[in-house]
Parts: sequence; structure tokens; C-alpha cells
Amino acid sequence: MKGESIDGNMSILELDSKGRLTLPKEVRESLDIGKKVLIINAGDHLKIIPLPPDPVQRLHGVFSIKKSFRALRKQAELTGKEEEAKKREELTKNDSARKQCHFRLSKHASNPMPFYSL
Repeated sequence: MKGESIDGNMSILELDSKGRLTLPKEVRESLDIGKKVLIINAGDHLKIIPLPPDPVQRLHGVFSIKKSFRALRKQAELTGKEEEAKKREELTKNDSARKQCHFRLSKHASNPMPFYSL
């Protein structure tokens, strides 16, 4: 399967009978593409992102976090609980305000009739 090179940055490739394509050697070498790539369906086109052989090893030392995983997890759980409590409190306030009963006089009766504003 051969590709047609348009310029140094573009190629037209044909898919084989199984829907596969072969990236030209020059492209693989210039982008240091190993055995794995990430393919993203971007709607009207595909994005191909080269993946390192060992992504975890590549990230080693990038983050300078002094806390243990257990401490980070506990902090995340507490933050989640606080956010959930705030949302619940806000919903309760909104629900309470919405259910306040208002009275109005009926045109045909002398007794006030309750109605709820939504």
C-alpha cells in the first residue's frame, strides 16, 4: 500500500481491505511514533497522537507532590462532601422559597384561597 505525499506535512493514504492504514516511515520517524497512538474522532477529521511506550515512566518526577496518595484521596473525598452539602443546602433554600404559600382573595368568595408560586 503506497501513499501519495503532497508535501512534507501531508500525505494521502489508502486504507487496506480491513480498514487499516500505514503511516509513512518519514512521518513515524519525524514524530517518534512507536507502537501505540491515540486516535481521536474530532467529528469531521481524526487526530492521531503518538503515545510513549511507558506513559507512567515518562511522567515520573513531573509532579512534585509531597502528600501520600492516601492523604490526597482523603482531601478529595472531604472536598466532594463539602460541595455536596453546599448543593443540598442551596436546593433546600430554593425548594423552601418555592413552596411558600401565598394567599389571594377569590373574586367569588370572601375567604382567602391559598395558592403556591412555582
